[in-house]
Amino acid sequence: MVVFLLVLVVVLALLGAAHWYAWRRLVRDVTAAGSLARRLGTVAVVALPLLSLAALVSSRAGAPFLFQQAVAWPGFLWLVVLLYLVLALVVGEAVRPLLRAWTGRRAAAAAPAEPVPAAAPVPAPVSLPEPEPTSVPEAEAEAAAGPVEAAAPVDVSRRLFVSRVVAGSAAAVAVGTVGYGTYGVLRGPRVKRVTVPLAKIPRAAHGYRIAVVSDIHLGPILGRAHTQRIVDTINATQPDLIAVVGDLVDGTVENLGPAAEPLARLRARHGSFFVTGNHEYFSGADAWVDHVRELGLHPLRNARVEIPAGFDLAGVDDVAGESEGRGPDFARALGDRDRARAAVLLAHQPIVVHDAVRHGVDLQLSGHTHGGQLWPGNYLAELANPTVAGLERYGDTQLYVSRGAGAWGPPVRVGAPSDITIVELASKKA
Repeated sequence: MVVFLLVLVVVLALLGAAHWYAWRRLVRDVTAAGSLARRLGTVAVVALPLLSLAALVSSRAGAPFLFQQAVAWPGFLWLVVLLYLVLALVVGEAVRPLLRAWTGRRAAAAAPAEPVPAAAPVPAPVSLPEPEPTSVPEAEAEAAAGPVEAAAPVDVSRRLFVSRVVAGSAAAVAVGTVGYGTYGVLRGPRVKRVTVPLAKIPRAAHGYRIAVVSDIHLGPILGRAHTQRIVDTINATQPDLIAVVGDLVDGTVENLGPAAEPLARLRARHGSFFVTGNHEYFSGADAWVDHVRELGLHPLRNARVEIPAGFDLAGVDDVAGESEGRGPDFARALGDRDRARAAVLLAHQPIVVHDAVRHGVDLQLSGHTHGGQLWPGNYLAELANPTVAGLERYGDTQLYVSRGAGAWGPPVRVGAPSDITIVELASKKA
């Protein structure tokens, strides 16, 4: 509990610092004190994080689904816009001195040259009344006031110009990045194809195709249309088997059952299979397992089936289920099987690959990481997962990790495009 509170304090402090920095560079530095623009900018910097907080906690707090939908779009999108705003503004700090120097040189080049006075005859001396003596402080004040009145407006104008260029560029980069990343998610995942050679696969199974889809994340933002795009994309590939490897939903069956309904139209020669992800345990895993079974998918909860093509397909519950007594049970899923047959394992999180190695799994299919979803999040994902995306080998076990077909939180992906992967098994005997 103490660790959780410390992490929470650090996160809140970082968010507070990021918002203050964004307000300073995007509002204070580019608007006049007391102006309408400054007031509106200040209100936005206060209101938007409140919407983000509402988006993050509304589902767990059991808020009405309509409220969740209302706050999800602005709340989640602001978080990712803030991320890229701060990154762009930090880069802008390095550009700022260069802009100042450039504007200074241009101002100096544009300044008119002082005229050289022509020689004139020296006039006869004229007696004038002596001026009244001026005190030293007054003289110093007059001397100081003259150049400041002429130079200050130019300097202030240059600083304002530089601030507005940096702020405008940072905003354009952030909004453009988030806009393109949002388009990529809403457009739907693209098909990726990977060939995996397996020594134990019989010649008859050479070319067997498994459609792997993970992290669909149906919720307040991604709904029925998102599911339909995924179903249409999978069916167009005509796979032999479909594997849904967790994190299907972010919400209850009551709220998201209609959004999941298109899954009933998945078509594959040997059926569609499902394993739980950690987000199912935030959303009522047992209820979702029952619901996907009604939709025609076959849940594998620490179980396995023999596929007619000549290999075993096993699935384990996600490690998040351990809090409910339903974590992965490899002995139950893979025990007393014929090890002469190849084993393909469906497991949501890549971290269980070491258990898969110990139990003689030939290929593990996973998701969970989203490939990092938002650059530079991939570097953080690497700290917590053996593989973030793609195919890697661990001993005699190969692990394939999909980037996922949806997005958690912000419906945005940057540097980690969504995918549905067709894994084609290749027999070394062919």
